[in-house]
Amino acid sequence: MGARAADRGGPGLVEATELEHHRVELTGYCYRMLGSGFEAEDAVQETFVRAWRTYDATRGPLRPWLFRLATSVCLDMLRGPQRRARAMDLGPAARPGDPLGEPLAGDAWVWPVPDGRVLPSDPAELAVARESVRLAFVAALQRLRPRQRAVLILRDVLEWRAAEVAELMGTSVTSVNSVLQRARARLPAVAPEDDEIDETLLDRYVSAFERYDVHALVSLLHEDATMSMPPFAWWLRGREAVRTVLAAAAAPCEGARLVRTGANGAPALAQYRDGKAFALVVLEVGGGLVTGVTTFLDPGLFPFFGLPMSFGHALRTDR
Repeated sequence: MGARAADRGGPGLVEATELEHHRVELTGYCYRMLGSGFEAEDAVQETFVRAWRTYDATRGPLRPWLFRLATSVCLDMLRGPQRRARAMDLGPAARPGDPLGEPLAGDAWVWPVPDGRVLPSDPAELAVARESVRLAFVAALQRLRPRQRAVLILRDVLEWRAAEVAELMGTSVTSVNSVLQRARARLPAVAPEDDEIDETLLDRYVSAFERYDVHALVSLLHEDATMSMPPFAWWLRGREAVRTVLAAAAAPCEGARLVRTGANGAPALAQYRDGKAFALVVLEVGGGLVTGVTTFLDPGLFPFFGLPMSFGHALRTDR
């Protein structure tokens, strides 16, 4: 991608290093739009290909050009009827003893994304970026129509001016403000999560989980905590429901090992069973307690997160 646009007959100039400078920000934008880290990376790669072919420096800076292309790519990818969601968006909570049911297809779910692929390195931007890539917020965004989603992300998350968004979308400032107003009205409220990771809480959670100490584990949960396990639509609400299910489950995760990682600006844990990759667990934390546990039963996420497929004690390091 280091070729000059001039070599292709155009007046612009774009190098691979210039494109890479925008990768994290663009991936974060596409992830919020699409709800899948894999699809977000595909969208960014397609954006770079189009930029390499079409960028014309005489028509403006590279960054808005890239966002214009990325928006177009994402809107094209969102033409299908499928809306990604979390289990809590698909139906009422299960009761202890209810069967898991049949797994749903992968495109039904909001999937996690590694922190390093979407979070900026600038501490001044980190807090806002974390909140806007949380699983709950990204799932809420999926309830908006695609163009509403794009306008809300650009205006409220990335803090673009209305005139900049209007130029990007090829519309008027009045239209952008109208779309933004409707998007804000439709966006479901999302419970806040703790800004800082409570290392003591996380250590206690890991210890209780690996020992399969149900009493200790449940004591770390908020009374209204949720637990879900994509790709199953089954989910639980409430500490007592979780206690009942775990106590009756014949300790299926006893002997499991957990490795720290980070996903969606939140603490996450790679779960290994019998020494093999099993699931990626994303925790939501609020008020010093775990408010949500989402266990993604897909070992295919491990390479995406830079995690090995088998467990070794040397892996017990924070990421």
